[in-house]
Amino acid sequence: MTAESTVPSPGGRPRAADHGFTTVPPVSSGSPVSVMPPREAVGGFAFPSGRRPFVHRVRAVHRVRHVRRPSRLPLPAVDIGAALAGGALALPWPHPLPLALLVLAVLRLNAHASLYRTASTPAVPALLDELPAVCARIAVSWCALAALLAAYSPEHALDARALVLGCAVQSLVSCAGRGVVHGHRRRTLLRRPRAALVVGRTVDAQRVAAAFLRHPGCGVRPVGVVADESSDGEGLPVLTTGEEVQRALIQNGVQDVLAVGGSGWPEQASLLRVLGESGCAVWEVRPDTSAYGRADRLAGFACRRLPLGRRYGSAGKRLLDVLVSGALLLLVSPVLLLCAVVLRAVDGPGVVFRQERIGKDGRPFTLLKFRTHRPVDAHEAATRWSVANEHEMVWFCRFLRRTSLDELLQLWNVLRGDMSLVGPRPERPFFVGQFSQTYPGYAARHRMRTGITGLAQIHGLRGDTSIEDRCRFDNAYIDDWSLWQDVCILARTAVSLVRPTGS
Repeated sequence: MTAESTVPSPGGRPRAADHGFTTVPPVSSGSPVSVMPPREAVGGFAFPSGRRPFVHRVRAVHRVRHVRRPSRLPLPAVDIGAALAGGALALPWPHPLPLALLVLAVLRLNAHASLYRTASTPAVPALLDELPAVCARIAVSWCALAALLAAYSPEHALDARALVLGCAVQSLVSCAGRGVVHGHRRRTLLRRPRAALVVGRTVDAQRVAAAFLRHPGCGVRPVGVVADESSDGEGLPVLTTGEEVQRALIQNGVQDVLAVGGSGWPEQASLLRVLGESGCAVWEVRPDTSAYGRADRLAGFACRRLPLGRRYGSAGKRLLDVLVSGALLLLVSPVLLLCAVVLRAVDGPGVVFRQERIGKDGRPFTLLKFRTHRPVDAHEAATRWSVANEHEMVWFCRFLRRTSLDELLQLWNVLRGDMSLVGPRPERPFFVGQFSQTYPGYAARHRMRTGITGLAQIHGLRGDTSIEDRCRFDNAYIDDWSLWQDVCILARTAVSLVRPTGS
């Protein structure tokens, strides 16, 4: 069968190439097909490919120059020492349990109040700003300890004098220690400020960069502006190509990226993702007077840390995949065997369908499922856009599709690590290359393992639905990823299978 030159509906997505088809432009025989653009290619910023990946080269330079973020240990160590000092003077007897409870309570309350966040923010907070929060949490910890002792060990209950003495000593030691730590960090930042790039429209980005240069106490020193158009005016160098951005990152050991809020261009979001994945902390800075409520402040600007550059997924996610997929394979193995036998009887040999799909970081893998339709040839299977021509299928194939039983074999892909239970749905190389060029953010979906189900699927984006919407939901899932979110998506998927609609 000859392929027609009909472009697929932009809202659709092939569920698999083993079903009915709407056509796409054919690929000439023997011509190479671009699976997907380079991982660092973002709009007009095509980072040059090299022998070592971009992200690893930047991190290597960071290691060589010893550009390190402040340690998280000094402030908790100060709080532990202050708690021990207050407890040693105020508690009437040297028992380790009350001291341990006091230390744990202070650390937990301070961590919940983000009093240790200076390890990830450029600016160093002022001690006077932290004083109410620090002292209040010390007082709460001592009151809780006094209540526990009065309830469970009345003979060792604290009187008012011991309670006040413990709070006062711990507050004094803690504030003094924090003042020393903050002072050291502030002096370090003044001597060696963290290099930063400012991303946004040229005029606004230059204005924000100039403000940061006028306030070196914030600890951030802009070294360049990244924009989609050059400028002949005064100010920092304007970087408009991926090669220039990469050179600036490596030569200056850039640690922070300042994204000027409300002044971007269409490809800016994808560029920020790449910069975040290269090891930079990405901050959205508001150039106007509006703030984000109780926001962080850098050079007087309201700012917030964007959740970019995280390690998407974890050992916990992989453990969940292995346990759930392994258990489900054991439970449904009789169902799989029965489906295979019936499918062989009603539709002939070749019950398992294998197809190349694109997974994490653009790596191909072989996806498994039950065959419900037979394409004419391999070219048609790779380049035809599928729709639900269910009238061409035998009754059992329609049943498999409507109940999603044809997808169960993908549990084996999950078990061996090709896929995850939850993540963006994998696609064929031909369409990955096509959609990556057409839809901003599509290639960014490959930051995480592809999945059997995902945030887009539980919002009804299955089958012939919008690719743009699917990109948005998939990237939102990755940016906000948590293990609990995976559990919730799996639960909602299980509920939806009770009333199957197919795709």
